[in-house]
Amino acid sequence: MDKMIQTARGELIITNDGATILKSTQALHPAAKMLVDLSAAQDVEVGDGTTSVVILAGSLLGAAQKMLAKGIHPTMIAQSFTKASVKAVEYLTEMSIPIQLSDSASLLRAASTSLNSKIMSQYSSTLAPIAVAAVSRLATQSSSDVDLRDIRIVKKVGGTIEDTELVENGLVLHQNAITDAGGPTRVESAKIALIQFQLSAPKPDMDNVVIVSNYLQMDKINKEKRRYLGNLCIKIKKTGCNVLLIQKSILRDAVDALALQYLSQMKILVVKDIERDEIQFLSKTLGCKPIADIEAFSEEKFGRAELVDDVSRLGSRLLKISGIRNMGPTVSLVAMGSNKVVLDECERSLHDALCVVRCLVKKRALIGGGGAPEIHVSRMLSEYANSLKGVESYCFHAYAEALEVIPVTLAENAGLDAIAIVTELRNRHALGERNAGINVRRVSLHICYLALAIAHSRNLKGLVSDVLDEDVVQPLLVSTSAVELATETVCLLLKIDDYVQAR
Repeated sequence: MDKMIQTARGELIITNDGATILKSTQALHPAAKMLVDLSAAQDVEVGDGTTSVVILAGSLLGAAQKMLAKGIHPTMIAQSFTKASVKAVEYLTEMSIPIQLSDSASLLRAASTSLNSKIMSQYSSTLAPIAVAAVSRLATQSSSDVDLRDIRIVKKVGGTIEDTELVENGLVLHQNAITDAGGPTRVESAKIALIQFQLSAPKPDMDNVVIVSNYLQMDKINKEKRRYLGNLCIKIKKTGCNVLLIQKSILRDAVDALALQYLSQMKILVVKDIERDEIQFLSKTLGCKPIADIEAFSEEKFGRAELVDDVSRLGSRLLKISGIRNMGPTVSLVAMGSNKVVLDECERSLHDALCVVRCLVKKRALIGGGGAPEIHVSRMLSEYANSLKGVESYCFHAYAEALEVIPVTLAENAGLDAIAIVTELRNRHALGERNAGINVRRVSLHICYLALAIAHSRNLKGLVSDVLDEDVVQPLLVSTSAVELATETVCLLLKIDDYVQAR
């Protein structure tokens, strides 16, 4: 289910993303804060499974609590849990399916599965191919990772999610061309300069008050200002620059009205308020170098493009730079939506899909979803526990049982009878169907049948099926990371015997 969150500033968030929900909560207890950090760590490592990792950690803590009540020492529990997590990762790796980055169909299946659990699930056919195409442009067969900071999502209100697109051989800015002084909004054969100095009258380092007593002094000040700004603009024009991107300034105006008037007369397109964190992306994409001083302003530091155009799309304006010469390895996406809440959730969904595809670059293997891997690992760990002796065997059994919380939660969220579903899953896996999982897509068609099936003790065929045949897959790294991080956090908490609040 989704959550509606109202922040302290009155902003509204509607999402089911675990990391976003936990980040918005105000956890007070240190142990609760550790679970929030656990979700954030999963988000950083793989970008998906942020809800599953917290649910799994909670189940492991519940299993540990039962063993503590029976008098088992916490150190023994922690050691056994660590060994069990290693075996769990081995079993997950054994059941995984290796893939190649050239297999776009497998990448698309993984991205679609990630989106199917989001609010934007009905738009998975639009967003999944965009996510796969974006990461595929940055990754090569020899790549071991992809920096998602090279993928930029620009959000614009207007249209629907289906209007979201990937920009081909170009760049999109959410800032618009300045037209206050009649400047151009379209430039062909663009020479683009990215500057970090201000086109406005200089200010002293210390606050000073200057008293002007007559009009001659006022005229002299204005004349000097015009001369100063005029010289700056002339130097810019002499280099052949016709598109100017100006970094946002906090000390004084990045560009004032007089400078805009001069630049407009010189037919130079101006874009201001470029954020500091956008500089690296823009310089990498355009192949230009940031210019910090007018004396360093030269043509060698320019980026070049066939067209820079301030376009209107579905009621929103954005600046599009296309035909970039020697474009760097970056990708721009334009996310469209009817309002800010929808756009924010679209961005989160796209981020998760991008992270899923990135996981397949880091570890190129897929496993089934729908609770199938958890049930398989639980069964294998239980069998392995039978070969152990003493307390360790008991701890392995408890760890294996705790893993079943994932299919139980999935069944409950789908409106199914969790006990009946998990029982059927165990039966299928015992018969050798290790990829049998919950087929949530058929739930709505079988919800009435389910009640009859339970009442008459029939099997649940149609609700439990081979998830690989249903294209319900996820990266191996998502599951292995969730198991390892959850176990590590639980073991850390188990080794704490007292809570002292220092002052």
